[in-house]
Amino acid sequence: MTATPAPRGPASGAESKITAPKISFVSLGCPKALVDSERILTHLRAEGYELARRHDGADVVIVNTCGFLDSAKAESLSAIGEAMAENGRVIVTGCMGAQPEEIREKYPDLLAVTGPQAYESVVAAVHEAVPPAHDPFLDLVPPQGIKLTPRHYAYLKISEGCSNRCSFCIIPSLRGNLVSRPAADVLREAEKLVKAGVKELLVVSQDTSAYGVDIRYAESPWRDRQVRAKFYDLTKELGELGAWVRLHYVYPYPHVDEVIPLMAEGKVLPYLDMPLQHASPSVLKRMRRPGNQERQLDRIRNWRQTCPDLAIRSTFIVGFPGETEAEFEELLAWLQEAKLDRVGCFEYEPVAGATANALGDLVPPAVKAERKRRFMETQNGIALRLQRAKVGKRLPIIVDAVEGGVGRGRSKADAPEIDGTVHAAFRRPVRVGDIVTVKIDRAEAYDLYGSVA
Repeated sequence: MTATPAPRGPASGAESKITAPKISFVSLGCPKALVDSERILTHLRAEGYELARRHDGADVVIVNTCGFLDSAKAESLSAIGEAMAENGRVIVTGCMGAQPEEIREKYPDLLAVTGPQAYESVVAAVHEAVPPAHDPFLDLVPPQGIKLTPRHYAYLKISEGCSNRCSFCIIPSLRGNLVSRPAADVLREAEKLVKAGVKELLVVSQDTSAYGVDIRYAESPWRDRQVRAKFYDLTKELGELGAWVRLHYVYPYPHVDEVIPLMAEGKVLPYLDMPLQHASPSVLKRMRRPGNQERQLDRIRNWRQTCPDLAIRSTFIVGFPGETEAEFEELLAWLQEAKLDRVGCFEYEPVAGATANALGDLVPPAVKAERKRRFMETQNGIALRLQRAKVGKRLPIIVDAVEGGVGRGRSKADAPEIDGTVHAAFRRPVRVGDIVTVKIDRAEAYDLYGSVA
């Protein structure tokens, strides 16, 4: 996506005659990369750079790439090519930038290529390409920084990197080991966002439930107390800010049990984004997945006893090297028992540098495709039954868009872009960002339909 210009504040005194250099920006990949993009844009805007709507109207283009899967690399290369064709002055950053030779081979005339999280390098490259023209009389940056998401929700990154070594993943080689932010820094950022009108905080990390392990859960001063950099403690404090708090990338470590009562109490949303990847113990072992996954069904049952409204979303991989039909059937049986609300499924894709490549015993593409079809067919049936159980209920909905007499929004069980949508007719005025009560009249496997109560 290309960033749109931030609103410009009024000049204090005489009208500025300085022409601000313009930046066009494309941000690809996961929400964690989006947070990186927002940080870069906030820094540049503070230095006086303006954001251009089009590549051909900019002094330089920045492309934040994704480099995990081959399909993501192809999308990143395509975005770079488009920027080169429309502008020609392009800086590349992000995960794919950790392997610059692959990019330079196709586009040798790039101004600079940097890796993920390389904020200083990106800014330095921009300075070299087009020096800043900062005007101190302009109010350039709002207190919450520059956001690429709608005003009413924001991603909150609590750590960077990952210390796990899952056999199919190369994230640690791209982004390094786990580096947790001090709890007070996270909470101050969250507070600024809420004061600026953000109604929903989406907590992201590469491994959210491992937060603080690397810094031994160090305390930092927040308001009138010390807060530990620990998953439970941070979640509890975020729940006191008055916004919806949604937890993403939560690995199934035993201490995740501690946050479920917070969900039951309404402190944080009854929602867990938990990338389980598989259910067969033998496949999980080959994947080298962290957490106590073998007893996950029992834990899910216990969580729902504590918090009946809990919604769980997850992602799974089919066709992992060596996956047998029996192991796949084990996954389907587990899915029927677990009754997860939202599920995504990917066919295994070899990633250059991943240790899983050494396993051999690849599953044929046709078999992978067929297993994905069967998996999603099973999940769609589960999801439809769970959705139909919501008909007749009154649910709080956060409004994402309004058109005519219909609003589109999300329930507490739906994260932006990856889950379902609630379509609600209304007679009284409703604005984007409002949280309204909707009576559900009809359900599909992913979407709900109703009217504002």
